Amino acid sequence: MEHGKEIPSLPRFSTMRYHSDEVEQILQRALTLQQENTVSREQLAEMATELGISPENLAFAEQEWLAQRQEEQERQAYNTVRRRRFRSHLVPFLAVNTFLSLINTLTGVNHFWAVYPLLGWGLGLFFHGWNAYKTEGEGYDRQFQRWRQRQQPKGPALPS
Repeated sequence: MEHGKEIPSLPRFSTMRYHSDEVEQILQRALTLQQENTVSREQLAEMATELGISPENLAFAEQEWLAQRQEEQERQAYNTVRRRRFRSHLVPFLAVNTFLSLINTLTGVNHFWAVYPLLGWGLGLFFHGWNAYKTEGEGYDRQFQRWRQRQQPKGPALPS
């Protein structure tokens, strides 16, 4: 008995048949339950061979997965940068507008003039925050691709 549950025994020559998505789900669950959470490249190749997956298809799938994982990591880094920039604008907004509100209140002016910079700056900051936390759409994808290109290391300068 493993993981605190009684596992039912399957008939030795079961007539059950599984679709490829079901096989994937079962194997994923088995890997999750396995105590060792890592699989070597060799073990992965052996599993693929046993499943009838060609080495070419495995290599292609692995490269595709690595590229997708790389992009996800880059998107996380991009989102972190965007949110950090937003917070770097939020702190001065709060500090300055608190100070202006205090001045307005302490001077005893009947008109609350501090609301004008609060609303003007606040509106801009609202849209900045909206943009910083939006992670989908064409605009986001365009901005991400531009950021990604700027992050690429520059090649060596060509001699003139």
